[in-house]
Amino acid sequence: MVFENGDRTRSGGEERVAGTDQRGVRTIADPYLVPGPTGVAVRTRLKHLTVQDEKVLRLVGAHLGSLAAADLKARCAHGSNHDSASWAARKRHLTPESSSRWAGSITKATHDQWALARRGQVAHLRSVEAGITTIRHRLSLPVSAKGTKKKPGGYRSKREWHAKTRRLATLQDRLATVRADFEAGKVSVVRGGKRLSRHRHHLDAAQLTETAWRERWQAARWFLQADGETGKRFGNETIRLTPQGEVSIKLPAPLAGWANAPHGRYRLSGTAAFAHRGGEWAERVAANRAVAYRVHLDVDRGRWYVTASWQIAAPSQIPPRAALTEGVIGVDMNSDHLAAWRLDTHGNPIGDPRRFDYQLSGSATHRDAQVRHALSGLLRWAQSCGVKTIAVEDLDFTDSKSREKHGRRKLFRQVISGMPTAKLRARLTSMAHATGITIIAVDAAYTSRWGAQHWQKPTTSKKRQTSGHDAASIAIGRRAQGHPIRRRTTPPRTHRSDGYGPRTVQARPGARGGEEIRHPGWERAPDARTPTLGERERGGPAHPTPFGTRAAPGAASDVTPAHC
Repeated sequence: MVFENGDRTRSGGEERVAGTDQRGVRTIADPYLVPGPTGVAVRTRLKHLTVQDEKVLRLVGAHLGSLAAADLKARCAHGSNHDSASWAARKRHLTPESSSRWAGSITKATHDQWALARRGQVAHLRSVEAGITTIRHRLSLPVSAKGTKKKPGGYRSKREWHAKTRRLATLQDRLATVRADFEAGKVSVVRGGKRLSRHRHHLDAAQLTETAWRERWQAARWFLQADGETGKRFGNETIRLTPQGEVSIKLPAPLAGWANAPHGRYRLSGTAAFAHRGGEWAERVAANRAVAYRVHLDVDRGRWYVTASWQIAAPSQIPPRAALTEGVIGVDMNSDHLAAWRLDTHGNPIGDPRRFDYQLSGSATHRDAQVRHALSGLLRWAQSCGVKTIAVEDLDFTDSKSREKHGRRKLFRQVISGMPTAKLRARLTSMAHATGITIIAVDAAYTSRWGAQHWQKPTTSKKRQTSGHDAASIAIGRRAQGHPIRRRTTPPRTHRSDGYGPRTVQARPGARGGEEIRHPGWERAPDARTPTLGERERGGPAHPTPFGTRAAPGAASDVTPAHC
């Protein structure tokens, strides 16, 4: 089953690009080229660390983590009145306890974290407002009133109606609280994560002991990340990685006694080597270009990792017409697989459809690996076909995850909430950029409905059963190419044949009277002639057949019936 934000109203088989007609067909947005990635992040393991190395890393992470927590508290206290002067004051306050570069990294991370919480607050505010609007509409209708495809109907029973009135009062109080916090610039942030914080009160459900939880909690609140600087040695003065893999860290002022290298630095015994994009990283480090690093501990595995990230130039956008010269592959995203079909430049499907399965279950790492595996298969197929463009839907289920919109359909809400639409498109964009493939995003409205209506039956044969997902992939590809989804415009009834007669039976090439209507089973004798208009008005010749004469009974004839 495909879940799309736009499949709400009956289209009637017509695709309207501008405006909304009387039947409620919504506006179809134009397809656009998805911009390529502007940054790169690679991760590797810090191997062969000694006990002292791990102790120093824990001390530095805990000390800087406490400074980051205090800085976040100060930033939240400023609220919306924050400016560059207060930012500079916070940095000056942190510098004596760390260093100027460590202070800069902490304040920048704090600013990003506050901004992320602010965006989440706005999203929550809109969600509560949408829920209140839906409940008010349904409460205004009679009980058991039927709804339309645009708006839901009334509630099923008086009991449910009463429960929703109480739910409405709860949401109104919540809206007042969230709106007051938003206007005051107050946000709620938990360093270490709200989910891990809640696990402290449900250790049995999380299958954790208090000691194991506290170890995870402390590791999540450490701060060991530093921004890069172009022109400095190896691109970073705080956390430095050499092309040979040596790692050294600039110690904060209170921990300078642990230094084992000049200038208050600590050099780790372990090394780091990046396998993925290692050559690109080595070129940046050798050229002293900015590279940011983050060191963190995986508590479950007991391993230390370092992540390197840097910015790249935005790839140049090619014209959409040039990207579609080799055809396109339309991809329909579903809860458990990707349905893809290759189209030529005219929008006709080529070959058989492809299916790339994945399972969105288990841990986040497992789900991400499943998505990457499916996308890798899709990109390999595109490269083997020589196609340079992949069309995907611009899916956004923000308004479809609402509890008030779908009500009892819990399974539906769970499915669409579990679909990684944003992550899949980000992954696909990044991986496609490395292979030179362009991604085009199209409006998801009516692609499943119109695809099944116009393409599922024509593409089905005795050897292949076309599914609705496969037909939707054709619709997505055609929309990316600028073609209408339906195969052709149906003419009026009087124009489909000669006066409602069957036009499907055609005359043979070279047969006389080819402009006449021919019914199946009628044959024309070799020497038969078409009666003239005068003969037809006078009743016709001696052989009053509708369209000529048949061969005499028992006479041989080499004339074959007309074919369709």
